[in-house]
Amino acid sequence: LGARLAPPTPSGSGGSGRGDASHLTPRGGAGVMSRPERGPELGPGGAEVAAEDAEPESPDQCLSLLPWDRFSAWLHCVCVVGFDLELGQAVEVRAAAGGGHRSPCGLRRGPGGIGRFLWPRYCTEAGEARPCLRKRGCAERRSGERGSAPKDSAYYYGYVYFRQVRDKSLKRGYFQKSLVLISKLPYVHLFRTMLKQIAPEYFEKSEAFLEAVCSDIDRWPPPVPGKVLQLPLMGLIMKLRIPTYRDKPGTTPIVQNMHQADAQISMALPTVHEVDLFRCFCPVFFHIQMLWELVLLGEPLVVMAPSPAESSETVLALVSCISPLKYCSDFRPYFTIHDSEFKEYTTRTQAPPSVILGVTNPFFAKTLQHWPHIIRIGDIKLPGEVPKQVKVKKLKNLKTLDSKPGVYTSYKPYLNKDEEIVKQLQKGVQQKRPTEAQSVILRRYFLELTESFIIPLERYVASLMPLQKCISPWKSPPQLRQFSQDDFMKTLEKAGPQLTSGLKGDWIGLYRHFLKSPNFDGWFRSRQKEMTQKLEALHLEALCNENLVFWSQKHTEVETVDLVLKLKNKLLQADREHLPVKTDTLKKLQTHINDIILALPDDLQDILLKTGTT
Repeated sequence: LGARLAPPTPSGSGGSGRGDASHLTPRGGAGVMSRPERGPELGPGGAEVAAEDAEPESPDQCLSLLPWDRFSAWLHCVCVVGFDLELGQAVEVRAAAGGGHRSPCGLRRGPGGIGRFLWPRYCTEAGEARPCLRKRGCAERRSGERGSAPKDSAYYYGYVYFRQVRDKSLKRGYFQKSLVLISKLPYVHLFRTMLKQIAPEYFEKSEAFLEAVCSDIDRWPPPVPGKVLQLPLMGLIMKLRIPTYRDKPGTTPIVQNMHQADAQISMALPTVHEVDLFRCFCPVFFHIQMLWELVLLGEPLVVMAPSPAESSETVLALVSCISPLKYCSDFRPYFTIHDSEFKEYTTRTQAPPSVILGVTNPFFAKTLQHWPHIIRIGDIKLPGEVPKQVKVKKLKNLKTLDSKPGVYTSYKPYLNKDEEIVKQLQKGVQQKRPTEAQSVILRRYFLELTESFIIPLERYVASLMPLQKCISPWKSPPQLRQFSQDDFMKTLEKAGPQLTSGLKGDWIGLYRHFLKSPNFDGWFRSRQKEMTQKLEALHLEALCNENLVFWSQKHTEVETVDLVLKLKNKLLQADREHLPVKTDTLKKLQTHINDIILALPDDLQDILLKTGTT
């Protein structure tokens, strides 16, 4: 993405103009280095590779960090996008962790690139907007670092703060500029909070202020799942907890009671990634259960909203409503005609893909009219306003650009409507219950509904795991039994969702549909990986409990050497795949390897001690 903090240099210039990065020096005095981003890849089922109990950084680890390594753990880059009537939109300033010309797909200098997503056609008056973007990037597979926050290697998230102010000196009549944080971390609440704090001041103080912000971020500790962190930002200190894949939505155990030792904390964020659920669903909350089914099944969904901010929040709310189940299809909080997938997602020659799109351009009312499920929302209501009940409408009624708000679909829900949650939320609105409290109620409802649905699947998949007594140190780890849809369906009669949910309806039909969805595929792949790793870990423990030296004494040198090489590969696999193995077990296995080698002739010892794992 170019220099750490530099506007694009005009051709023919030496780059010595205002904003040139040549005078900037990162912490430690070293120059900017072009390095690939580090961080684990997000697995198909979520952050299962992240360690909750990761050790804090040692002094040696701190010394090994290159300048801006800490910055790149949180952000890919920071961009300032300006809008000019003659030149169009252009990335004016780019703050990135790497130098050189390496940049993610679709993010370019000069006119176009990410600037196209931020063209202010949606803002006709002076004001500010804070949409969220999600864009497909270069899918680079990287080995994960144990204890780091998971990153989605295929996508970039863009958190935007757009400002428009009247300025008669400009031909367009407005000053228009966006500050954009680009990251692979889906921490929407954290980055929006950051933008709210730094963007107004940046627009007053310009590049020098942005440099100071980046320096602060480069002092942050890494985002280790399960850790409570204190992050300094331009005189403020934010206290937050990085979520783990085991966290239930709405239950992040951030310390709410500020102790005397925390007097210097400026703000405590109860979440880094959750949105205001009730505010987002308020326009259509009479149909929240049907929307939950559509998201669960990975159905193609379009959200047509009056602004990018409302589009973004509604899409993010939809994706989160099936949590703790991970939504495994694509979703675009703010989708525009400039997206590289525009043709792919709008073509009528094939069925719409499994994706959730958030749009604002009236052009999409016609272009996406063939999509099976469309949510049209008006302006999000203020707290205290009782939303009107909006009926589900047939898609054929979505013809005009001024179509009324509502859910346009021919979908018939599998489950009977839960009138109780609707009455509870309606009563809360009438009693002017805070939206935060309404969101807690709604999130708990979604959580209980999702858990009631997924628990029978978890129980059945756990039964596919071989018994521990079947694990022999002298044989390869046993394989998981195959998933059988018929066998699973038979378990539902006695151990189905009726044990935890009072909802009636066609649960069997819902499960059959779900088993064909991308969400099931992603969830099952994740569980397969988790159980396979558990089998490998148990196999390692079984090896450690054997007297391997005694075994080697009864076998030939060729067999012993083969055993040593296999054991070394086991250690490498444990590290590479982050197997759930205790450190003591790995040390014990290494001791076994050393003892076996020392019992061999000197010439073989020299070879095996020099031979690494493959």
